[in-house]
Amino acid sequence: MALHWKIVIGMVMGLLFGFSMTFFSWGNGFVTNWILPIGTIFVRLLKLIAVPLILASLIKGISDLKDIAKFKDMGLKTFGLYMMTTLVAIFIGLSLVNIFVPGDGISPETVEKLTATYANDSGVTSKIASASAQQQAGPLQFVIDMVPDNVFYALSDNGLMLQVIFFAIFFAISMLLIGEQRAKPIKQFFDTLNEVILKMVDLIMLTAPYAVFALLSSVVVSSNNPELLIALMKYSGLLVFGLFLMILFYMMLIKVVVKMDPFWFITKISPAQLLAFSTSSSAATLPVTMERLEEHVGVDQEVSSFVLPVGATINMDGTSVYQAIAAVFISQALGFDLTLGNQLTIILTALLASIGAAAVPGAGMVMLVIVLESVGFPADKLAIGLALIFAVDRPLDMCRTVVNVTGDATVATIIAKKLNKLNTPKPKNWDDHLDGLKN
Repeated sequence: MALHWKIVIGMVMGLLFGFSMTFFSWGNGFVTNWILPIGTIFVRLLKLIAVPLILASLIKGISDLKDIAKFKDMGLKTFGLYMMTTLVAIFIGLSLVNIFVPGDGISPETVEKLTATYANDSGVTSKIASASAQQQAGPLQFVIDMVPDNVFYALSDNGLMLQVIFFAIFFAISMLLIGEQRAKPIKQFFDTLNEVILKMVDLIMLTAPYAVFALLSSVVVSSNNPELLIALMKYSGLLVFGLFLMILFYMMLIKVVVKMDPFWFITKISPAQLLAFSTSSSAATLPVTMERLEEHVGVDQEVSSFVLPVGATINMDGTSVYQAIAAVFISQALGFDLTLGNQLTIILTALLASIGAAAVPGAGMVMLVIVLESVGFPADKLAIGLALIFAVDRPLDMCRTVVNVTGDATVATIIAKKLNKLNTPKPKNWDDHLDGLKN
């Protein structure tokens, strides 16, 4: 059975099991104590190999280059495409929320109930505090944050992905400049390290169906008041529809630009999409996304090792759709009128906020606070605004992470096509060399 079907079965079983546990008083505790740890260990393993994989694959990819000008060309194309898809995402979000006006369906009673339930929640207050700290930084702070002052510290923190990318690029270019013969020993080391890390991905993915079962059963048993979830159904449905339109946009790009069957493409990257849904983290999913594109789609490692890690940090199309819809929805529900100028400000702020945002669960809400404050949303109503959408943020975060990962994969495939770096897929299995270890 194909891996994506095993993961789908794990997801369905997890949802059913989690739902059945809600009927027992001890169900939440049982899932939290005995089931969730399986998923937590799986996510930790993916995060464990993310930084070594980026370091090894990026150094290998750049050191394989014969013409350094190609790297500059790839960088410009990558940044341009990521900005284009982000603008499309924001446009889709703003168009939908202005056409369907979901904020008009929220009654004052629902606003009061959501406010009482979530306005003082630690999750809401921490997001506001994080956004405030981010806003106090200078205009070029994100550029400063890209340059590490201690490479070993950068390697120890998955949140410092851009610093690792900066060091890897700097290191690999320096390898090229000392000549192929002198760089050969260290190049062989990183080539081998890259192969070992990819084999670790294969081994970790053997447990993926069980991990998604654990993660989704935990999400279900810890879900919030169902009455409040129903009250936000119009907002949630509109956001999911916007995310679906982004997936269709990617499929159109794959068909028109890459000349590839979009359904075949989606099938090949589906394990990464399903893990993105289960973990709500594009950073944790990154090793799987790289493995699926390189071995199952045929994207050259020279491209995937640069485009995907950068995308996991600066390309958040799903989050951009969410910010556009959520910002206007909150304004509609709380009676804060947005002018055309305000909505143009949302486009610009959401675009800038997506650069350097953490590829972890909940980062989108921090960015949303920045977007709301950019249009003059009253500071005393920020907590109320976040409380409006907090109840459904986790399941919607799972959905928008799928779009984030799909966007990264789409751009990487387009770049590979443009640079003639799209090869015949050569899938590898975890036991390819197992026979050689037997007596």
